[in-house]
Amino acid sequence: MKFMITGGAGFIGSAVIRYIISETKHDVVNLDKLTYAGNLASLSSVSDSEQYFFEQGDICDALKMSELFDKHKPDAVMHLAAESHVDRSIDGPADFMQTNIMGTFTLLEAARSYWLELPDDRKQAFRFHHISTDEVYGDLGPESLFTEDTPYEPSSPYSASKASSDHLVRAWYRTYGLPVIVTNCSNNYGPFHFPEKLIPHIILNALAAKPLPIYGDGSQIRDWLYVEDHARALYKVVTEGLVGETYNIGGHNEKKNIEVVETLCTLLDELVPASSNEVTQHLSTYSDLITFVKDRPGHDVRYAIDASKIERDLGWVPEESFESGIRKTVEWYLNNESWWARVLSGEYQLERIGDK
Repeated sequence: MKFMITGGAGFIGSAVIRYIISETKHDVVNLDKLTYAGNLASLSSVSDSEQYFFEQGDICDALKMSELFDKHKPDAVMHLAAESHVDRSIDGPADFMQTNIMGTFTLLEAARSYWLELPDDRKQAFRFHHISTDEVYGDLGPESLFTEDTPYEPSSPYSASKASSDHLVRAWYRTYGLPVIVTNCSNNYGPFHFPEKLIPHIILNALAAKPLPIYGDGSQIRDWLYVEDHARALYKVVTEGLVGETYNIGGHNEKKNIEVVETLCTLLDELVPASSNEVTQHLSTYSDLITFVKDRPGHDVRYAIDASKIERDLGWVPEESFESGIRKTVEWYLNNESWWARVLSGEYQLERIGDK
C-alpha cells in the first residue's frame, strides 16, 4: 500500500511514519507544511528509506492537494495535519479555523475527486482516516468515560475546530460515500514531542532550573497515551477498521497534572540529580521549581477514554504503562539534546503561551 500522511513531520505523524516504515513494507508520502512544530529531524532514522517520500505543502492549497493525489496515487490518507496547541488557540484562533476546518474540507474534496476516478477494486479499498482528539467531548465528570457515542461539547477554539473537522469527515461519508474512519485519542507523550507541551516543557525547564508552571492547583486529570502505542493503533485502524466507524484510543492512564509533574521531578532526581549540574546544583530537588500559575480560560477538569471498542474489535491494547512510558520519555530527552536544542534555538523560547 501507499499511505499519504498529512502532518507527518509532527509529533504523532512522525511516530506513525517511523512505525510503518520500520515494521511494514508499505510506502509513505509525508505531506507537511513545516510550520513551527514540524520537524524533519524526527524522521532522520527513516528518511533515507526507499519507502519514504516527502512533499512540502499546505492542506489548504486545493491545487497542490489535487496534484499530490495524482502524483502519488495513495491507497489511504491518514490526516494528522492540524494546529494543536490549546493555549495558542486561545490567543490566536484564526490559524486553527483555517487549518483544522478549511484545510480538512480542502483535503476531503481532493480525496473525493481522486477516489471517484479510481477503478472499482481500488475504490473499495481506499480509506480516509481522520485523526482527532478526545477534547472534542469537552469536560468529563468525575466517574464516567468518553465513549464513541459521547456528545460533543468542545471548550476551546482548538477543540471546537477539531470537532468541526470531525463533523465534516462524517458528512463526506454520509453524503458522498467517501470511505472514512475517525479516531479520537487521549493526551500523547513520548520522544520527539514539541517542547511547548506539558511533559517535554517540564523536563527541559527543570534541566535549565526554570520554573515548572502548573495551571491552577494541578488537579486537572488527563489520560496519557504513549505515542508509539498510538502509532500502532492508528495503523491497525486504517488497515483493519470498518468504514464509517469511530474508534477511541486511550492509554488507561489517568493522572492529575500535578502527579505528572511530580513524577517527572522524581525521575529527574534519580537520573540526573540536581547536585550534578552547575545550573541546578542549588536545588535540593527539581520539585522546588514547581510554580502554580493562573489557570487557562475554560480549562476542562477531566478527560478519560473508554478504549474498549478498539480492544474488542481490533485487538489493540497499549503496551506501555504510564510508569514505563514516562521513564522512556525522560531518558529520551536526556539522550537527545541535539534534537531539542535545535528546536529551542529557533523562535520558540520555552514559554507556554497562556501562563501570563
